[in-house]
Amino acid sequence: MAVASGVRIGWADVPEHVQAEVETILGDRIVEAVTQQGGFSPGTADRVRTAGGRRAFVKAVSTAQNERSVQLHRQEALVTAALPPNVPAPRLLGCFDDGGWIALVLQDVEGRHPVTPWTAPELDAVLDTLGMLATGLTPCPIPDLPTVAALLGNDLRGWERLATDPPDDLDPWAVARLPELIELGAAGVAALDGETVAHTDIRADNLLVGPDGTVTVVDWPWACVGPAWLDSMMIMVNVNLFGGHDVDALLAAHTAPLGARPADVTGVLAGMTGYFLDAARRPAPPGIPTVRAFQRAQGEASLRWLRTRLEAGH
Repeated sequence: MAVASGVRIGWADVPEHVQAEVETILGDRIVEAVTQQGGFSPGTADRVRTAGGRRAFVKAVSTAQNERSVQLHRQEALVTAALPPNVPAPRLLGCFDDGGWIALVLQDVEGRHPVTPWTAPELDAVLDTLGMLATGLTPCPIPDLPTVAALLGNDLRGWERLATDPPDDLDPWAVARLPELIELGAAGVAALDGETVAHTDIRADNLLVGPDGTVTVVDWPWACVGPAWLDSMMIMVNVNLFGGHDVDALLAAHTAPLGARPADVTGVLAGMTGYFLDAARRPAPPGIPTVRAFQRAQGEASLRWLRTRLEAGH
């Protein structure tokens, strides 16, 4: 099973001047750094401890590793700093950016990623948290966030690119239905209107379950404005990848109260499936060699789910 995990540098690989700036933000010398797993950034992801016992979570990356990752860290700093205090997300303690290196210093939240394949109690807790987030982040309290359609609309038109240049190993069922899948993806983009802040990158590795069972949502660079049900729909893509749950029943229970229509969900699922399958055939981005295999696994699992929904008339 492909997992969301890349190849990271560690705290010792960060230049001394960047380490010094992080210590200035924390007001103390770092004496311990423990690298965390999960996610695809090639930069650091370290839980650190200072000489005085203060703890924080540090993310640092350079343009030499991946320029897009630097841009995403900048956006994450802006979004995290602007999140309302009632949102279960790490607080931004400080940020250092010299143009080549960027380091985010965040609150260290005690917890671990949900178990995969997903367990029912943790999945229920996550879905309840996403429902509360949707309510608490409507209307959007953060100025100047892009809409989902503006940020991700082109990505969700992957079936158009697949139809122009179909890969030899594209599933025959999809090949026979490319015009329908293109229309479904376009309908999915059209269904993305809304006024709620959506995280849009909800997966097990972007969630932390605390010792008391509470859920914290981390890594916010893709936040944008869209429908209230979007994150609850997107987590089911991850659940479906690992199996073991009736994803359609869960979708109906958790997205319909937030205003989702079955056809809207099917359209967004079609768009995401086309995105995964189209992106998976591209060369790996610099410093992120594992992401294409994960995208392919998501695309293949989502295609099977999409076929089931369409054959069931959803």
